[in-house]
Amino acid sequence: MFLNRQLVLPVHRTVPWGGIGAAGAAGLLLAALTRTGETAERLSLYLLRAAILAFAVGLAFLLDDPARHTTSTVPTRRPVRVALRTALVVPAAAAWWTVALLLVPPEVRPPVADITLEAGAAFVLAVAGAAAAVRFSEVTRPGLPVTGALLTTAVLTMLFWPGRWALFVPVEDERWAAAHERWGVVLGGAVLLGVVCAIEPLRRRVRL
Repeated sequence: MFLNRQLVLPVHRTVPWGGIGAAGAAGLLLAALTRTGETAERLSLYLLRAAILAFAVGLAFLLDDPARHTTSTVPTRRPVRVALRTALVVPAAAAWWTVALLLVPPEVRPPVADITLEAGAAFVLAVAGAAAAVRFSEVTRPGLPVTGALLTTAVLTMLFWPGRWALFVPVEDERWAAAHERWGVVLGGAVLLGVVCAIEPLRRRVRL
């Protein structure tokens, strides 16, 4: 515990707060657009989903660490460092999400529990994707490729995902409840992926 306390300040300094903050500001701007007129109110669900995606893009940079290959030799193992980074950003993510929800007028706000499930799945998936990039490659800044994968996946899911397994459905759609059962599966899978990928590999790759 003492060691973890000693790590808090150094790890806090390495978190890319600027990028996360910029993504969060963009997301809040999208959420605020729901207050700009009747048309925007009708699009409130889509604007809020766009805001979620914007903040998830910021979280994809959470594990960026230019000194990764130097810090890999420190006594504190990678799962602890990843967990600490994640723990540091959780309060900020919770505060951001609260503000984003409050920016949407109550009369057009989607069901809070369900849309929060979508947000949680997107956020965890972004961090898990970064953990996977770190686990299976030598990149020091996984944020950019993970962002590309995240945006591509979101677009392809909306365009080509089979309708019977749809994830992005409107509130009035009869598939809303079933879709959020699937969102729960996505969240569970993302958590599992993040935990597995945070584990230090038994054998390190040999860099030539």
